[in-house]
Order: sequence, then structure tokens, then C-alpha cells
Amino acid sequence: MPPVETRRRSLVEVHLAVFLFGFPGLFGKWLPLSPSLIVFGRVVFAAATLAAVLAFGRRPLGVRPRSDLVRLAACGLLLAVHWTVFFKSVQVSTVAVGLLAYSSFPVFTAFLEPLLERESWDPASLALALVCVAGIGLIVPRFDLTDAALQGTLWGLAAGLTFAVLSLLNRRLASRHPSLVVAFYQDLFAAVFLLPAVLRPGLSLSGRDLALIAALGVFFTALAHTLFIDGLRDVGARTASVLSSLEPVYGILLALVFLKESPSPRTVSGGALVLLAAAAATVRARRAP
Repeated sequence: MPPVETRRRSLVEVHLAVFLFGFPGLFGKWLPLSPSLIVFGRVVFAAATLAAVLAFGRRPLGVRPRSDLVRLAACGLLLAVHWTVFFKSVQVSTVAVGLLAYSSFPVFTAFLEPLLERESWDPASLALALVCVAGIGLIVPRFDLTDAALQGTLWGLAAGLTFAVLSLLNRRLASRHPSLVVAFYQDLFAAVFLLPAVLRPGLSLSGRDLALIAALGVFFTALAHTLFIDGLRDVGARTASVLSSLEPVYGILLALVFLKESPSPRTVSGGALVLLAAAAATVRARRAP
């Protein structure tokens, strides 16, 4: 067991990281830019910051086997898609809708993991999926494709699905490489894949836009990931997973403070069901052998 002081420090690091993770949704409202441009700026600043952190710590950037570079590139593409659809969800609806729909990713993971790992399917996953669907049904006031809440929910579910696939792929990479190295290469490859989407004539950014994008990439991406990974040393993955469920809670509270977005009782009720299903799926996954 680590000393009490060390564990307390790690808990603070994880809590602070999760709190910082609650901020990015706000940038989708603050920045009058396309989701792909926001994500491009985010990963560029994040990759540069992580490169500086790794260089300062004199940590090698080499990847062995070389075939893992292909896997990192695939994860970078998934990361670019994941963050792009997440910001799209926030922009067409609200921060609460985007975060709560995205929080369904542990349920997607519970379904996808047996397929990828060739394991027997857990019937309890169906029950969790039904609870999640019930929650989504409450979040969406009416099933009309012109409805902003439905659009935001669909984009948010796409963010949850892509993150679930990304998480499963990352487990194998993280077992062979330091997490900060994995994060650096994925941010770098995400920037490469997004480059064609942002290289267009007439594109201009204000000083305010650049400052916000820099803050998003440096503090709310690179710093948050660094704190989270560092805190995992003494907190443990299971505890960190439970604490991560606070991300949508922090995000909704921050949207209430900074954007004056107040979710409806129906959205809160539906979100509670989604988070319940997600938490149960996470706990079950951590207990599995």
C-alpha cells in the first residue's frame, strides 16, 4: 500500500483531471468554429504539450513493434472522429445532452468487448442496454429529426460508440507503451487526419479563438491526461473509472455556471439512467477476470 499522503495526492490528481475533462464541452459553445477545426487545434496544442512533457522527463518516443504505429494511427483517426462528433453534439443541442449521450460508452463497450475478444456474451449487458435506452428516451423529448435534442443525442451516441472502440484498442497499446506516449501519438495522428478538413481558403481565426483553442489543448487535454495518468499509479484503474463518472456531472454544472444552461428535469432523469447503466457496466467490466 502506498503512503496515505501519496494516495491522497493521487486522488486529488484524478479528481482535478476529471474536473478539467468537464470543461471541453463549453468550448463547443464558446468557439464559433466548425467541430473539425476545434478538434484540430485541440490535438495540435495537446500533442505539442505532451511532446514537451516527454522531452522534459527524458522519456523515449520510440514505438516497438513498428506495427503499433499503424494501430496508433487508427486510434488517432478514431480520436479525431470521436471529438468531432462530440463537439457537433454540443453545438446542435446543449452541453448536458452531449455529455449524457456520450456517457453511454461503457454500455457500448460491454457489447463490443466480447466480439473483439471472442468471449461469450454477457446477457446482463442487454439489461444495461435497455436501461440506457430508457434514459436516452427520456433525454429526447420527441423523436423528430428536426429536434435539436434528438440531433444532439444521436451525435453524442456516435461519440460514445467511437470512444468505446477507441478504449478497447487502447488497452492493448497501453499494455506495451507508456500512456503519455500513446496519447501523444494519437493526438499527432488525429491532427494529420484533420489537416485536409481545415486547409481551406478564407479561414481566419481571431486572437480570442486561438487563446481558447490553446487553453483547450494545453490545460483541458494534455494537462488533464497527464494528471489522470499520474494519479492512476496509486489510485488504481477501478477507482479512477468510478471517479470518471463525475465528468458529465462537472460538465453540466460548469455549463450552468458559465453558459446558464439549465437541463430540464426530464433530461436529468434520463441522464441519471444513462449514468447508472454506464456505472454498472464499468463495475462489471472491472470485476471480470
